[in-house]
Amino acid sequence: MLFNYKRYRVLIWTLVCLSAIILFLFYVLLTPDKQLPIYQPNMVEAQLVDPSIQHIKRYHRVKNFEMRNQNNQLVSLADYDNKIFVVDFFFTTCPTICPIMTANMAKLQNEFLDDEQIKFLSFSVTPEIDSVQQLKRYSVEKGVVDRKWNLVTGDRKDIYELARKSFLVVKSTDDPLQMVHTENFVLIDPDRRIRGFYDGTNIKEINQLEKDIKNLKKQYKKSHP
Repeated sequence: MLFNYKRYRVLIWTLVCLSAIILFLFYVLLTPDKQLPIYQPNMVEAQLVDPSIQHIKRYHRVKNFEMRNQNNQLVSLADYDNKIFVVDFFFTTCPTICPIMTANMAKLQNEFLDDEQIKFLSFSVTPEIDSVQQLKRYSVEKGVVDRKWNLVTGDRKDIYELARKSFLVVKSTDDPLQMVHTENFVLIDPDRRIRGFYDGTNIKEINQLEKDIKNLKKQYKKSHP
């Protein structure tokens, strides 16, 4: 008896599609999640790292701080306990890369708006200009959601040391109290370790950062059920 393809065509294609779906699901389940690196000072471009810690190869964690945010509230690392958060350095009167960085940070904020584990933090590199009042005006203009994103100002020396000794993102100058901030966004895990650097002006890298945040959250959920 000859096989009647037309009669069984729908069944055959249903089985083919079902098989493809099953194979895809097996692939997803068996493919391990991407493991993000844990960045140490010796892995980062030397000009972005204070010379006193450039030799460090392990155990680097961001240090505590206390600064005022756009609502004149005192903010410290304790406000980020058990959080995954993204950090950048900016100033409100920057006419070049900062508006792009802020817009991209706002994009991330809105993507994770209802996720309490994800937060954002921006340090001003011109604290003498960026008063609490100035930060508040800027935050309203840029759509900052206070519960998700702190814009902070404080002592210039403290900000400089955080940038160079904790977050590893600012270039030094001949003046010890002057800094050249970069476009870098820094991804920090709940253990206060650096897990990634991203160009805050590049939408492809912002999209990758979004994926890495979700991946990191998934990994922490598995290890801390």
